[in-house]
Amino acid sequence: MPEGHTIHRLAARHRLLFVGHKVDLSSPQGRFAEGAALLSGTLLTATEAHGKHLLHHYADGSSVHVHLGLYGTVTDGAGEPPSPVGQVRMRMVGGGHWLDLRGPTDCSVLLPPEVEALRARLGADPLRPGADPAAAIARIVRSATPIAALLLDQSIIAGSGLVYTSEVLFRAGVGPTRPGRSLTADQVADMWTDLCGLMARGAAHGRIDTVRSQHLPEAMGRAPRVDRHGGEVYVYRRTGQPCLVCGTPVARAGLAGRNSYWCPGCQA
Repeated sequence: MPEGHTIHRLAARHRLLFVGHKVDLSSPQGRFAEGAALLSGTLLTATEAHGKHLLHHYADGSSVHVHLGLYGTVTDGAGEPPSPVGQVRMRMVGGGHWLDLRGPTDCSVLLPPEVEALRARLGADPLRPGADPAAAIARIVRSATPIAALLLDQSIIAGSGLVYTSEVLFRAGVGPTRPGRSLTADQVADMWTDLCGLMARGAAHGRIDTVRSQHLPEAMGRAPRVDRHGGEVYVYRRTGQPCLVCGTPVARAGLAGRNSYWCPGCQA
């Protein structure tokens, strides 16, 4: 599932291509036909991301909500759109560009109260200007739940997925199974600050890089990481490989229905 930096990149791109234009909406697949008919020909006024949720706001006050989930993809291009290929849930055309959305978990029209309800159930987003982590920190330090599960809970922190969670915990030297209440507010605040920086870098460059300069391939004389997710990381999907810091084999185990990755040497 795409993490929050990817959704923020999509919001920025769609803002550049389509905001300020009346757009034609259709649903070649048919599953969004009613919503497309409702908004087609309406001015797109803004786009935004909150965590893993993408919102397109229209002049009539309605919004299209998209959650890509595990299988959703978005493609776009300039000029006349090609014939639809595959299950295109939503096609947008306007401003000399087109966009195709395939396979999302959700693509639906929301009214303003529904948008506010969505925002209310999401935690602070490290990539939203002015995001306040105070409520998230307070929940974490009161909880007996493992810290990795807390950081993955979108009602606490919105946008951080398994990659960023695993990597922030490694960089903090905190094991993923430690209860939230075993940490101090200052420790959690430091992880929030680190997460903000890492996700901002991801949003700027379109890939997740979490390795400090002294552990990069050129600094260590090692081969670059090869993985479909890209980026240089410490523990995510590096099971059994030596830790870049201490050499201990990276471990993996199930936690909160997901895989968890950590270094038994660096994350006591």
